Amino acid sequence: MKSVDVVIPNYNYGRYLRACVGSVLSQDVEKLRVLIVDNASTDDSPEVARELAAMDPRVELRLHETNLGPHASFNEGIDWAESDYFLILCSDDFLVPGALNRAVTIMEENPDIAYTYGRDVDIQGDSPIPSIAGQQTQPPYRLDSSRSFIERFCRLGVFQIPGPSIVIRTSVQKRTGYYRTELPHSDDYDVWLRLALHGIVAELDCIQAGIRTHGTNRSSDLWARQILHILHTADAAECFFAHEGGEMPDAKYLHRLARRGLAERAYWSAISHLLRGEKGVGELLKLAFRWRPVTALLPPVGYLLQRPDTLRRLQRLVDMWARGTKRFRIGEAGSRP
Repeated sequence: MKSVDVVIPNYNYGRYLRACVGSVLSQDVEKLRVLIVDNASTDDSPEVARELAAMDPRVELRLHETNLGPHASFNEGIDWAESDYFLILCSDDFLVPGALNRAVTIMEENPDIAYTYGRDVDIQGDSPIPSIAGQQTQPPYRLDSSRSFIERFCRLGVFQIPGPSIVIRTSVQKRTGYYRTELPHSDDYDVWLRLALHGIVAELDCIQAGIRTHGTNRSSDLWARQILHILHTADAAECFFAHEGGEMPDAKYLHRLARRGLAERAYWSAISHLLRGEKGVGELLKLAFRWRPVTALLPPVGYLLQRPDTLRRLQRLVDMWARGTKRFRIGEAGSRP
């Protein structure tokens, strides 16, 4: 009987905490532990956490009187973990029914898998968790070798992984170590790369978790200003190749590839901003030209061909352009005498 430890860091998310913990405790895993690490919340989080622990002996608490920051919570969870599998689930997110069992089943079948992840469903603001269609008990999945997973990140300069869906083999997490405090916004990216050094990464073709998007998310400001997200992703890549990643046989090539991927991502982000009429086009282009000067002369079309979401993004831009053109024509016709 395999066991799973779930760490739930929390700061002032008392309004989400019950739903988050409930989504974990309802998983079909018999040996399950939950650790809520509260970082000196000023809302009702401590009271909610105590109620949850009183209702279920699987819930343990670490209620800090001083806010030590998210890194301390993540790393405290790594020290606490002792089960076969491990997951960090922020308290404003949630797991889909059956998520842990699906991940554990696949990892039991292949002991070389370091971690698994799946798709996510997005929730805006304080909306309740929606009804999610039942997922396959044994979904199809894709395996990426350590090398191919890291190279794919380098080529694209972005992770397309929902963090709350990542289930890690605890022994791999222990070998990988802590989240790095020098990466305040992209510490998870660095950890995902380091974890991949220890084995295969499995992508499940099913919904595994839900991510809540709201104004106080740790990453909200970064996504609002795409250039910040790109810069922090670059910080994670530089940190990875300055440490463990630098020991890979072709580290220099991959490092160059990551810089190229980030530059080309910045270029197409600028084009996307331009088509949507958003600010920041100039600074994104400057970043792209600085990191990869050739993009000033030759658009990196090859980058688009490698991203799996290119067609979806292009269709969205076409739809936005069409709606904008239609509104312009209506306004133009209405202004005539």
